[in-house]
Amino acid sequence: MGIQKVTFNNKEGQILVGRLELPVDQQPHNFVLFAHCFTCTKNLLAVKHIGRALTSKGFGVLRFDFTGLGESEGDFADTNFSGNVQDLIAAADFLKEKYKAPALIIGHSLGGAASIFAASEIASVKAVATIGTPSNPVHVKHLLKSDLEEINTTGKAVVNLSGRDFTIKKQFLDDLENKSLIEVIKNLRKPILILHSPQDLTVEIKNAQDIYIAAHHPKSFISLDGADHLLSNKQDSIYAGEVIAGWATRYLDIENTLNTPLKTEHQVVASLDGDNGFTTQMKVGNHFMTADEPTSYGGNDFGPSPYELVSAGLSACTVMTVQMYVKRKGWPLENIEVHTSYEKTHAIDCENCESEGTKIDTFYRDIKLTGDLDEKQKARIMQIADKCPVHKTLHSETQVINKLI
Repeated sequence: MGIQKVTFNNKEGQILVGRLELPVDQQPHNFVLFAHCFTCTKNLLAVKHIGRALTSKGFGVLRFDFTGLGESEGDFADTNFSGNVQDLIAAADFLKEKYKAPALIIGHSLGGAASIFAASEIASVKAVATIGTPSNPVHVKHLLKSDLEEINTTGKAVVNLSGRDFTIKKQFLDDLENKSLIEVIKNLRKPILILHSPQDLTVEIKNAQDIYIAAHHPKSFISLDGADHLLSNKQDSIYAGEVIAGWATRYLDIENTLNTPLKTEHQVVASLDGDNGFTTQMKVGNHFMTADEPTSYGGNDFGPSPYELVSAGLSACTVMTVQMYVKRKGWPLENIEVHTSYEKTHAIDCENCESEGTKIDTFYRDIKLTGDLDEKQKARIMQIADKCPVHKTLHSETQVINKLI
C-alpha cells in the first residue's frame, strides 16, 4: 500500500493536509473521501483501519484534517459545520484534478452529517456511508452542555473534548441550528449505508433510525454490535471498512483490473507501513490478500504467516499436479486433500541431534485420497506428489537476487 502526504487549499485559501492511501501495485478502481469525527484528525486509528480495509479491496482513500485541526492551517475557533462541508468539496475537487473524482464518501460521527451535505453537492459521489452519525448536527451541543451558558453569554468558551482544549464560538452553534440533515437526506437520492452501534453512548442508536427512515431506497443498515463510538477496537473498524467496501461495489463502477499488467515485473508485491506491525497488504498475481503473524508472535493474525503461505503453495501445487496426472491416466480420484505444516526439525538421518545447528527446514505433508483406487495407484500418486514443481523448487538450490527500486 502506498501512502502519500497531500495538500490542497480550502475555500479560504488555507492549506489542508491529508493522507492518500493507494492499493498495492494497482490503480484504484474508485476513490473514497473520508470525513473524520468532530475535533478528531485524519490519524484516528479507526480512520486508518477503515481506510486500509478499503485499499485492500482496490480503493484509493483520502483522509484529511479539517480546517484548524491536525496539520491543517486555520483556527478551529473560526470554523463551523458549513466550513467542514466546504472542506470536503475542496477535497473532492483536489481528487478530481489530480487523480479521479471520488465516487464514495464516508463520514464518522459529525463527519457523517457533513458527508451527507457534501454528497448532495458533489456530482461524482454515487454512494454514501455513515458511521455513528447524529441525525441532527445540533446533537453536538450535548457534548458542550456544561459550557453552553458561557458560549451564549460571552460568545465563546474554551471546552475540553477528549483531553484537548478547543475554543468554541457562538457562530459555530448558530450554524448548526440552520442545518436540517433530515431534509437533505430526503432529497439526496443516492444509495446510503448506515452503520451504528446499539451501545454507542455518544450518539444514540435512534439517530440511525431517523436517518434510515428519512432516506430513500436503496438504503442499508448495519449494526456494529458491541462497538463504542470511536470504534476503539481494531476489529470493529476493520469490519466496518470491509462491510463498506463490499456494499459499495454494488453501486460503483468497478473497472476490471484482472487483465492489467503489474507495475513491476514480479508476480507478488508485499507492502507494509511502518506503523502497521506485521499486517502486510499483498498483491499475489491478480489477487489481493493480507499476510500477518499470529498473535503469539506479536501480530494480529489477520492473514496467513509467510511460512503458511509457502506451505499453502506446496499444498496447492501438489493437488493440482496429482489431479492433472490422474485425469490423464483416467483413474477414479474423486478428491485429494493435502495438509501441510512447517517447522525446523532434525534430519531423519541426523548424527548429532543434540546440536541445534543440525535442524533443517521441514515440511510435513499428509495426503488424503478419495476414490476407488487400488494400492498400486495410490503408491504412484504418492510418487507424483513429490514431482510437483513447488516440491522440486524446495529441494533445489535457489537464489534470491535483490535490487533497490
